[in-house]
Amino acid sequence: MTIGAAQLALAAPGGAVRAGSERVLTFSGATAVTVPAGAPVLSDPVDMSLPALAELSISLYLPERVETCTCHDPALDTGWTIPGDAVAAPTLPENAGDLPVRALISAVESVPDAPAKAIVVLGDSRTDGAGSTPDTHHSWPELLAERLETGYVVNQGISGNRMLNDGIGAAALARFDRDVLATPGLGCVVLSIGANDIAISFAPRDDGSLADFLKMFPGAPVTTDDVIAGHRQLIARARERGVRVYGTTIAPFEGSELYTPAGENARQTVNEWIRTGGAFDAVLDFDTVWRDAAHPGRIRDDFHAGDHLHGSDAGYRALADSVDLSLFS
Repeated sequence: MTIGAAQLALAAPGGAVRAGSERVLTFSGATAVTVPAGAPVLSDPVDMSLPALAELSISLYLPERVETCTCHDPALDTGWTIPGDAVAAPTLPENAGDLPVRALISAVESVPDAPAKAIVVLGDSRTDGAGSTPDTHHSWPELLAERLETGYVVNQGISGNRMLNDGIGAAALARFDRDVLATPGLGCVVLSIGANDIAISFAPRDDGSLADFLKMFPGAPVTTDDVIAGHRQLIARARERGVRVYGTTIAPFEGSELYTPAGENARQTVNEWIRTGGAFDAVLDFDTVWRDAAHPGRIRDDFHAGDHLHGSDAGYRALADSVDLSLFS
C-alpha cells in the first residue's frame, strides 16, 4: 500500500482542523512511503505540543487502489473518504463520504512532558465501547483517561475478540505482544477479556438466527479451565516485563441472543477465580457494577444499550467511575 501524502493536525468540529496546527508527516524524510504487506510503518517524529485528551485529525492520501484494508470496526469516531489528495484541506470538502471503519492507523505515540506510564486495556466490544454514542468518547477506557486527566490510557479493545481463538481480530493471546507489550512506556495492563470465549462456546446451537454469526468464530468450544489458563498466560507474560496486571470480572449478558444457563454458570466460575484466585495485582469488579440486584445474571436496564450485552453511555461511565484511581499512581 502506498501513502502519497499524510498530515496531522488538531481536530476541529465538523471534520475541520485547527488553523496553525497542521504538520506534514514524513517517513525517513520522504513525504511518501510504501507500506510492506503485514508490516507497520512509523512516521518521523513531529514537534507538536498536545494538551491532555487532545483529539487529532490524521489524513492520508492513497494514490493507488488498496485491495485489503487493515481497519477497526465499529468506528466510534467519524472518519471520511474524499476523492483525490485532500490531506491539506482545512475543512471537510462537500464530496466527503462517511467512513464506517477506522482505517489503516493503529496508534499515535507521544512523549510525555513529565514521567508517565501507559495503561493498556486489552478487551472485547465492552472495552471497545460498542453501544456508546459515537463521537462522544464514552468507552470506559476513555472515560477513565478523563478521570486521570491523561491521554496514556490505551484502548486495545476489539469488538468480537476472544482470548483463545481467532475470529474478529487475532486472539488476545496471539496479539498480546503487538498490542500490549510493545507499547512504549508500558506500566500497567488491564485484562478485560474472556467474555466472548464463554458466550460463543456455550451459545445456543439450535438457534438458526445465530448460525451465520457463529461462523465468524472458528475453533472448538473452550472450558472455564481454558479461560483461566489463558488469563494465567497473559499475566505471566506481562509480569516478565515488570508491569502490574489488573483483571476485570465478566459482566452479565442474560437477555442477549448468546445467553444460556450453561454460559452463565461458566461466567460465574471464571469470575469467582478472578476475584479470589490471587493471580491479579488488583481486580476491577465490573460484574458487581453492572448487574441488576434483582436479576444478577442481567445488566441493569439503565446500563445497557438495549441488547442486554453492551453498555450505554451511563453504563460505561459507571465502570470508569468504579475504578480506584490510586491503582495507577
